[in-house]
Amino acid sequence: MIYLKTPEEIELMRRAADLTSRVLGEMAKWVKPGVTTHKIDSVAKEFILDNGGRPACLGYGGFPGAVCIEVNEVVVHGFPSSYSLREGDIVGLDVVAELNGYNGDMCYTFPVGEVSEDVLKLMRTTKESLYKGIEVCREGNRIGDIANAVQTYVERRGYTVVREMCGHGIGRKMHEDPEVPNYGRRGTGALIKNGMCICIEPMINLGSRNIVIEKDGWTCRTKDRKPSAHYEHTIAVLDGEPDVLTTFDYVKEVLGDRFI
Repeated sequence: MIYLKTPEEIELMRRAADLTSRVLGEMAKWVKPGVTTHKIDSVAKEFILDNGGRPACLGYGGFPGAVCIEVNEVVVHGFPSSYSLREGDIVGLDVVAELNGYNGDMCYTFPVGEVSEDVLKLMRTTKESLYKGIEVCREGNRIGDIANAVQTYVERRGYTVVREMCGHGIGRKMHEDPEVPNYGRRGTGALIKNGMCICIEPMINLGSRNIVIEKDGWTCRTKDRKPSAHYEHTIAVLDGEPDVLTTFDYVKEVLGDRFI
């Protein structure tokens, strides 16, 4: 069941989304060669707790980290570990922060030092496809319009869409109805209405769209081990229009001219 939020609830979600955005900006300071993904996770956990929030991923279904960390071919749900980031890696940081009973959710894929041009193009295209999806997240459209906008944009540029993982509704729970795929037909799926709050999150591969779930039951990676990129925003529909509650501005402040 899709739960439409009141304007008052959306304002509470905006505060949670701002905390989530600030967490991502704090993590951005640590994305550099030699830093372990466990260190980045601990920075996020401490920041969320220090600001009155709760790291919603921690313990969710047994998940061991505060943040999902996606290095190179990892699509989603990667564990923090002792792995030290290396020059040329890419790393997606997917964070959910709960504040006052509501959640914000977002992801940004970072370059670690100098990254090859083909991977940078994948990252830029994936991020651009996120905003193509947001453009059609309007009252009267359907979820399939978002899905088709993302799919069309990336496939025309030679990339593939992960189909087993998707975006979702959000609010008091991290995951609510409806599911928000990154592929599909226009005019299909749930009707978009005022008060709907969703996460749009393209997960786009450089090679094949096929994925593998590792033995830990969580880590999802590309089958061909080619890189995957992932960007995500939390969006509310207000007055018929998409209102992006999360922001990459804090990341941009840190990265400067390295911002993708």
